[in-house]
Amino acid sequence: MPNSDLLPSLLSKLNENQLALEAAIMELTLWVEQRGAADVADNVRGALVAIDRNEEFIKMTLAVMMTPE
Repeated sequence: MPNSDLLPSLLSKLNENQLALEAAIMELTLWVEQRGAADVADNVRGALVAIDRNEEFIKMTLAVMMTPE
């Protein structure tokens, strides 16, 4: 398998990792918020917006890369 064939799989796995980290961080955010640190929770949610904002582009790019030519 040529190295170029590995790129879509690699990017897909990296995207899966990113989404898993987002979910874990959100769980921690909820825990922090329940303990009275709403300002910290809001800051974390703000930082996670970038993941949400980029997710659609990543999925679209992966779909294009995995489409046979």
